[in-house]
Amino acid sequence: MRKVSVDIDTNSGFCFGVRRAIATLERHLQEGEELYCVGDIVHNEMEIDRLRQKGLKVIEASELGSLRDVPVLFRAHGEPPASYATVERNGLRLTDATCPVVLKLQQHIREAYSRMRVAGGQVVLFGKKGHAEVIGLMGQTGGECVLVEGEADVVKVDPSKPVEVFAQTTKNPQEYMRIVDLIRKRTSCEVRVNHTICKQMAGRADKIPQFASSHDMIVFVGGAKSSNSKVLFDICLGINRRTYFVTSAEEVSPEWFTPEVKTVGIMGATSTPLWLMERVRDGIESMLN
Repeated sequence: MRKVSVDIDTNSGFCFGVRRAIATLERHLQEGEELYCVGDIVHNEMEIDRLRQKGLKVIEASELGSLRDVPVLFRAHGEPPASYATVERNGLRLTDATCPVVLKLQQHIREAYSRMRVAGGQVVLFGKKGHAEVIGLMGQTGGECVLVEGEADVVKVDPSKPVEVFAQTTKNPQEYMRIVDLIRKRTSCEVRVNHTICKQMAGRADKIPQFASSHDMIVFVGGAKSSNSKVLFDICLGINRRTYFVTSAEEVSPEWFTPEVKTVGIMGATSTPLWLMERVRDGIESMLN
């Protein structure tokens, strides 16, 4: 019987904002309170299923307006001003679990938008269209900021106006700097850059190379809808070509474990619960050892 070492990366798993939001949610559920969460509290399908079994009710943002006098939770990703207005108008009892890092970014974008309106400039956001955090951030400008998803979108930036640039907190720092460089090349006007990528996120990206390169193979555990999962997985894949993405232990294939694989590393996104990484590790050990 072959012996394969399987280790979980101690730097992987929930970030502070997600951990805080889920702890807040579980306190309400333990008290037997019915609680409505606007959108998935974390972009991990397995964790959502676990919380649903405890009584979590997930609603779409469009359904918020139909609720009256019930407890509602805003997740770590944050919400636009319109959601807060609906809460007040409908007498909803709000528990705001927005990540403090995201709240600070929302404030900074609001302030930048006010400055740019006076200066005749523009606010640019590097982020993923439709992402929960991005919807909340764009709401701070009434949807008037310029959303840049990739290099091709830089043409949307008006070269005749001053620019203030922000990034979604979970974006890749290197990609952000490439976008900033392209914006600077496009305009001769002032470009003010805000370093708004979460330090915990950026720190994890910096720590990936050591862990990924010290194992023969990496199994990255993440949610299919998680932006952070894609960013960190891509970084990992660039370091270790024998990297595989799974959302659950059932997706691990025995064909990946060729004879030369002696060490396997388990990694996860800031939205990946530890229990899920442990389940993947246990499944691999049962399969091979």
